[in-house]
Amino acid sequence: MHIILASTSPRRRELVGLYNVAFEFTSADIDETPRAHESPAELVRRLAIAKATIGAQKFPDAIVVGSDTIVWIDGTILGKPVDAADAIRMLKLLRNRAHTVYSGVAVTGGKQSITAVAATTVWMRNYSDQGIAAFVATGEPLDKAAAYAIQANHFHPVDHIDGCFANVMGLPLCHLYRTLKAFGVHVDPPDRACQTYLQIDCPVAQEILKSDGSAGMTSDQ
Repeated sequence: MHIILASTSPRRRELVGLYNVAFEFTSADIDETPRAHESPAELVRRLAIAKATIGAQKFPDAIVVGSDTIVWIDGTILGKPVDAADAIRMLKLLRNRAHTVYSGVAVTGGKQSITAVAATTVWMRNYSDQGIAAFVATGEPLDKAAAYAIQANHFHPVDHIDGCFANVMGLPLCHLYRTLKAFGVHVDPPDRACQTYLQIDCPVAQEILKSDGSAGMTSDQ
């Protein structure tokens, strides 16, 4: 059976490559405007389902994965900066503070959809104005939500996190594994491959994989 990732994100495509199954890819353009009084978790779950649904319309006989990620601080979503000045503003807002990265994942096939939500708390370093300026000058922050990448090699904005590292990159691999498993798709647990590839020691992978996920997953027929 074909498994489709409804995303054009190079980071998500990079991460699903760590599974032992081959994914195919399609785009899924949707309106990502939050609804009134919608929580971050509700938003990313809804958008992940919307992306998976669009993919399923294109590939009705496939299993389709949709995902959406937001950066949340002070009750506000930080998207991609519009220009260098906006990137500087975001990095100063985040500096020496904690924020939360939310991702929703949805697996859809036929009339069934199973979803999960991951949340990671991220504490940023007290980096300097000079460090911000040098990073923004590279142009790299302009295509990244909240103007940073946790995996950046030359600018390390993150001090530490509580939760899934891959989630901050845009796709929580252990949550997606759990969702695929609940849907009946056989894939190997991604924790070892993820930690080796990202060169991290993940303290939460086993906890996520061992959980049945019932508190954070929904299934619709």
